[in-house]
Amino acid sequence: MASELFIYGFGFSGEALARRMVQRGWSLSATARTPEKAKILADQGITPVDPDDRAAMIAAMGRARAVLITAPPGPEGCPALQQIVPALAQSGAFPDWIGYLSTTGVYGDLQGRWAFEVSALRASSLEGARRVGAEQDWRQVGQGMGLSVTVFRLPGIYGPGRSAFDRLRAGNASRVIKPGQVFSRVHVEDIARGLEASIDRPRAGGIYNLCDDEPAPPQDVITYAATLAGLPLPPEVSVDSLRPIAQRFYAENKRVSNALAKQELGWKPAYQTYREGLNAIWADENA
Repeated sequence: MASELFIYGFGFSGEALARRMVQRGWSLSATARTPEKAKILADQGITPVDPDDRAAMIAAMGRARAVLITAPPGPEGCPALQQIVPALAQSGAFPDWIGYLSTTGVYGDLQGRWAFEVSALRASSLEGARRVGAEQDWRQVGQGMGLSVTVFRLPGIYGPGRSAFDRLRAGNASRVIKPGQVFSRVHVEDIARGLEASIDRPRAGGIYNLCDDEPAPPQDVITYAATLAGLPLPPEVSVDSLRPIAQRFYAENKRVSNALAKQELGWKPAYQTYREGLNAIWADENA
C-alpha cells in the first residue's frame, strides 16, 4: 500500500508538497468543507475528507503516514487540533510525522536582529499570538501522545501566481520606504522541499525556520521584479503615509536564520534570494 499524506487546509503550500509526494508514489487525502472543493480535490486524484465527519477523519488518520496542518488558528485555537486529535486517538494508528505550519511572526519585532528557533517568542500581533498558542498546543499533543510533531516557522511566501509580478500587474504594488527595514521570505517550492526533508527525517519536537538566505528591503524586491518584467516602477511612499492597518505590517523588522534546517534536515533553499526566485518565475511565465 502506498504511503499517504493527509493535508488539513489544502492551499498554496500544501499543494506544493502534494506535487512532490505524488512524484514519490504517495497517495493523498485533504480536507474539503464544500462539495465544490471536494470535486476539485477528487479531480486531482486526492481523496476529499470532510473534517466535520468524525468517521471520515478517523479513517483518514488510520491511513495517514504523514499529516500536514496549514490552516491558521482562530479565536478558539487551531481548528485542526480539535478535529485531528480525537480522530487520532480513536484510529489507533498514529502517523510517523505531523507538520504544523506557523509563522516567523511569533518572534515579533527584533529591530533588524536575527531570529533563531531558540529566540524568545514575543509576538506583537493577534495573529502571531494565536500562532504561539497553536504551536504550544501541538507540541503538547506530541509529547502527550508520543507523536513526532514538527513546527515550521515561515516568513512571507511567494511563488508562481503569488509574487511581486502579480502585484505589479494588478496595480497594487508599492515601494514602501522605511529605513533599515528588512523581511525574510521563502519560495513555496522551498517550503515543500523542507517539509519533504522533514518527513524523511522526523524528529519529535523539532522547530525549523524555512526561509531564504538574504533578508532584504521590500522595495528592492519590487524594483527587481519591475525591472525584470519591463514594467513601470511604482512610486516610493513613506511608511508613515500608510493607513494604520498597513503600517502594522511594517512594524516587525527582523532577519530570520535558516541554519538549523540546513544542519538537521540537509535542506537548503533552491532559491537562495528573491532574485533567483523571481528569475525562475519569470522564466516559467515566458517559456
